[in-house]
Amino acid sequence: MRLYRDEAVVVRQHKLGEADRIVTLLTRQHGLVRAVAKGVRRTKSRFGARLEPFAYIDVQLHPGRTLDVVTQVTTVEAFAADIIDDYGRYTTACAILETAERLAGEERAPAPKLHSLTASALRAIAAKQRPHELILDAYLLRAMGFAGWAPALDECARCATPGPHRAFHVAAGGAVCVHCRPPGSSTPAAGVLDLLVALLKGEWAYIDGVPGNVRRQASGLIAAHLQWHLERQLRTLPLIERTAETATVNRVDTAVVDRVG
Repeated sequence: MRLYRDEAVVVRQHKLGEADRIVTLLTRQHGLVRAVAKGVRRTKSRFGARLEPFAYIDVQLHPGRTLDVVTQVTTVEAFAADIIDDYGRYTTACAILETAERLAGEERAPAPKLHSLTASALRAIAAKQRPHELILDAYLLRAMGFAGWAPALDECARCATPGPHRAFHVAAGGAVCVHCRPPGSSTPAAGVLDLLVALLKGEWAYIDGVPGNVRRQASGLIAAHLQWHLERQLRTLPLIERTAETATVNRVDTAVVDRVG
């Protein structure tokens, strides 16, 4: 079979045998691809360092029966150096990669929007210009939109009555009106749902002025909504270290998650 090339974000890797690795790639044209990188654990490997997580690469692969084989790699952008030197940025970037892998769907199902969004999020974290947890929240909302799981924010999730609405219920699909509000719905603080809309649209001038308690509640709603649809908890989310500007605790706002879950 013919070789093929694609641009990819390296999502993760694990050892295979004594010298090889299996790498998981989120490619632009071929979606999620798992491939063998032969000999990359040897000190004389030509491209071992180019296949580390967080790398954005141009890769050539040979199709295989179960796993493709990496034959050539060129680094397009190296994000790792600006990410791994800070625990908060590192855990946030790990959460982005874990989410990307979960939302990519079946292997080889093209997901160009998710690919571009993931690369942009890693680039923004590496640039260190905005709080990393806000980049993550914006990423999660937009990625859920690509998957068809975006929460309803400006209308009732059940009856489509235009908002704004104060209540939020994950199982119902987002904001709910007073007539459709199910038992167990949460009532976020004023400004939380407005922040979710701003994160979804990228209105950073507004986002930068939102107080920390509102940001924390928004993060809790986003995490609860995502994990409800995934039907499992992301391993990396509880590890996120939040900046002093937005955090009083080093975890997702579990009180909010419990109320809406």
